[in-house]
Amino acid sequence: MGTLALLAWSGPHFEEDRDVAFLMVYSLGDGEGGAEGAEAAARDLLEEMGMPAGTVNDVSHGARLPVKLLLEGGQVTLTMPQLNVQCVTPPEWMDAAQAEDAAHFIFATRPWPEAVPGTPVTEAMMRAFVGDEETLMSAGHCVLPVSRLRK
Repeated sequence: MGTLALLAWSGPHFEEDRDVAFLMVYSLGDGEGGAEGAEAAARDLLEEMGMPAGTVNDVSHGARLPVKLLLEGGQVTLTMPQLNVQCVTPPEWMDAAQAEDAAHFIFATRPWPEAVPGTPVTEAMMRAFVGDEETLMSAGHCVLPVSRLRK
């Protein structure tokens, strides 16, 4: 798949007056097979995980997927096959995830080479990629419950 990146943002729920936490994994398409190889590998991984591209799974309502989300100390840890990553999220993202006790997870099969980790992603870039119908229809989606360490 090449380099995988994780992007966290929050935004308004499309039907209600509240914010929702979103997490998206995407490839830069910089692996051996280029963009086509990254897309094929992402589709294969989603199939293996039981989260085929173009489907929405709600893990909080009984679907079983090998994807876990842990919130601790202002950081998020996402664990799934071939990926274990931690990132600091904005306070509004953490607030939305805690209020809903879930985050909406998107695994894009379509590479996004312009969104290089460490480089700011503008609102226009987000709209162009995340809001694109092809990106959304070819991605795997699920609602993940959040876990916290017990004290």
